[in-house]
Amino acid sequence: MKKNILITGGAGFIGSNIALKLLDRGLNVTVLDNLSPQIHGDNPDLTSPLYRSINNKVNFIKGSVTSKEDWINAIKGQNAIIHLAAETGTGQSMYEIQKYIEVNIGGTAIMLDLLANSSHNVKKVVVAASRAIYGEGKYECRNHGTVYPTERLDEDMSKGDFLCKCPVCHEAVEILPTTEDSKIHPTSVYGITKQNQEQMVLTVCKSLGIAAVGYRYQNVYGPGQSLSNPYTGILSIFSTRIKNGNGINIFEDGKETRDFVFIDDVVNATILGLEKEEANGQVYNVGTGVATDVITVADTLSKFYKREIPIKISGNYRLGDIRHNFADISKIKSELGFEPQWTFDKGIEAFTSWVNDQEIPEDKYELSIEEMKNKGLYK
Repeated sequence: MKKNILITGGAGFIGSNIALKLLDRGLNVTVLDNLSPQIHGDNPDLTSPLYRSINNKVNFIKGSVTSKEDWINAIKGQNAIIHLAAETGTGQSMYEIQKYIEVNIGGTAIMLDLLANSSHNVKKVVVAASRAIYGEGKYECRNHGTVYPTERLDEDMSKGDFLCKCPVCHEAVEILPTTEDSKIHPTSVYGITKQNQEQMVLTVCKSLGIAAVGYRYQNVYGPGQSLSNPYTGILSIFSTRIKNGNGINIFEDGKETRDFVFIDDVVNATILGLEKEEANGQVYNVGTGVATDVITVADTLSKFYKREIPIKISGNYRLGDIRHNFADISKIKSELGFEPQWTFDKGIEAFTSWVNDQEIPEDKYELSIEEMKNKGLYK
């Protein structure tokens, strides 16, 4: 493994946990992060346990990946880069389009431009992609075999029909685990930007003789996750609602599923890519390979918090949301030896135990819904 590691977005949920693990291994860690108020609050020294966990332990640079000067300062002397910095959230990306493009694609372009045109010591780049690049993922049609449904139609969902359909015969299809060679067809601006980040890094680094690895993370959760961001992280959003005594509005019919992967497993998978030569030039799904529906999420959280709150399956929906996605993780298992250590129940127990010790922020979920309503994205 390399000695000096730069983590962009290293004060965030995934980045801070990776930083702490690398510090434990005796590496020198530099973090470039803008301490976004949406994640860290207005006073990170007081309101961000993520930032406090790495403060005074890493070489911290408060700056933006959209600034060439900040990149120059951050890259100096680094042997490897873990590029996590990005605007996140599929819903928000559909109306803050310029911001997502500038940060996710533009910031990555500046990094690659500097790697191509300046003197540096960087030998490896690990880039965070997302399961969002798959859009609806892989399905099985009884008539046409493996298919990749396009985004669901407003006219269907408005009638309570949330199922994915075969793009050929339009019959309902069954979800399959998504492999890395599945069709890439994101249904949100966020997904498009993550696809571009991955492609740019793998393409440019190869031409420069720099090793590159792409990680397509599923739904990451665990202690330390921001409880104040109403745009990302269903477990955090639901937890903040429950702890504030508010009910949960479950979209669609509640049977939509996600692959929830615990933060420790994500950290271990990412470091494997940093360490192992076998990962060079490859992309990997990082998940558990298990699909969990939203009703189960709400019921499990309610059980662990010992709170009886109203749970409403409303039939509301967001345009651009996917129905299902869970990962096939056979590639990362066979090539890097990755094996998830955390089941959903075990992870939720650890997460809720941590939440119970936190000061719970104001619930801003309804404000985020109003924003989407005003943009015509919430029905």
